[in-house]
Amino acid sequence: MAYRHLTLERKGAVALCTLSNPPMNFMNAVMVRELEQVTREVEASRDDRVLVFTGGVDGIFITHYDVGELVTAAEAPAAAPTADALMLIHRLFNRIERMPKVTIAALNGTAMGGGCEMSLACDFRLMADGPFRYGLPETSLGIIPGAGGTQRMARLLGTARALDLVLHAEIMEPKDAHAVGLVHRLLPADGFLGHALAFADDLAARAPIALAAAKEAIRRGVDVSLDEGLAIEQRAFLRTMQSADARNAMRAYVRGETYRFRGE
Repeated sequence: MAYRHLTLERKGAVALCTLSNPPMNFMNAVMVRELEQVTREVEASRDDRVLVFTGGVDGIFITHYDVGELVTAAEAPAAAPTADALMLIHRLFNRIERMPKVTIAALNGTAMGGGCEMSLACDFRLMADGPFRYGLPETSLGIIPGAGGTQRMARLLGTARALDLVLHAEIMEPKDAHAVGLVHRLLPADGFLGHALAFADDLAARAPIALAAAKEAIRRGVDVSLDEGLAIEQRAFLRTMQSADARNAMRAYVRGETYRFRGE
């Protein structure tokens, strides 16, 4: 399928989605709808094990959501279109967060506003080290993050730190985003995508059933009591034990052999 703002490539078991809306690489409603289609396609694929998002403009992942679209929405006579757009982007980011495939935001540069919020929905955030910016600047424009930024940042960093960053509209350099724990890996800008794909390849070589089960246990368990979380973990563990991959991998380990996971 041809997209206006996206390209989707397969690199082995890694699906690479490149976001491109030059010159500033703004996110907009068209891109959100296209991302919804891409994530559905990858989620349904048996061959795709990891989904990587990266920016198609040099030094920019997503600058932020298109402010021109927001102005139009703010001047509309009713709030319904804006609420509908928010529901669409919430559905997209929830899908990215909850899909059984591993998701990676390969931040090749600046990611603010909606771009930052999209990255927070991914399992991993890898960022190029350079003169780039990362954060949620919305309160400087009289609004707040509306695509999950307040919720996901607070869950990642805790309430106190999220209040500080969001209310001050603090924009961080990559090294600072890494230091506070928002970015998992800080990678060289030169050859960044190659480094990010090597990270993705390592995950793609692992047991997809086990990765999906671990992801589910962590994401669901963190919002419930310990006892409930342990029950979620137990059910996920038992599902993995019933997989052919687990049986064959454990047999291979006992024999001192290497096993290639098949997703079965």
